[in-house]
Amino acid sequence: MVNGIIGKKVGMTQLFAQDGTVTPGTVIKAGPCVVVQAKAVGTDGYEAVQLGLVEDRPARVRKPLAGHYQKAGVPPTRVRRELKVAKGAEAPKAGDQVLVNAIFANGDRVDVIGISRGKGFQGVMKRHNFAGGAATHGSMFHRAPGSIGASSFPSRVIKGMRAAGRMGGDRVTVRNLKIVQIDADNNLLVVHGAIPGAPGGYVMIRKALTAKRVAQPQPEKPSKGAVKGKK
Repeated sequence: MVNGIIGKKVGMTQLFAQDGTVTPGTVIKAGPCVVVQAKAVGTDGYEAVQLGLVEDRPARVRKPLAGHYQKAGVPPTRVRRELKVAKGAEAPKAGDQVLVNAIFANGDRVDVIGISRGKGFQGVMKRHNFAGGAATHGSMFHRAPGSIGASSFPSRVIKGMRAAGRMGGDRVTVRNLKIVQIDADNNLLVVHGAIPGAPGGYVMIRKALTAKRVAQPQPEKPSKGAVKGKK
């Protein structure tokens, strides 16, 4: 089986436990997905699976891409992503269906990959969290970046200098999010915390590459100054 699935961000919500604890979570419509192409070591040099996200509205594709889907025997999809096959697992074949409850379970750790919200052209204070200058006492330096290089040497601006520019719209990976709830009937997945992108954006959910280990409770050790009682 594959180690992830394609989803669509629905929005954020709150989950209330029996003791009144509130957990912020993000609802993701994960799947259902279909296997469009299965890549093998003998033909492609590596083992992977190309998944397509099945949506309510069918996608319209051109003839070459339509033949790609027709070969797999699946309907055309608007989004396709390539995922690795889990170690020791049998690789799915073209045309197979991939569901969220077959990959994940409650309590699993996942990585969510998506495109962050685009914020357009921004200055250095918002884009790079610069402090800026003083706001009072006659200061004429407020939201400027300050010095961007020496004039004598090298007499140019070094590459990589943090400056104003386009902000957001980048590929962002949020790691080690905990799965709070899975609704297999509606293909919904709720993860703890926020994920990149706006509601309606496409994301990829995979098993965490560096999952956090859950600390096991350790027995309490007696303090050094403890005195043993007399019999």
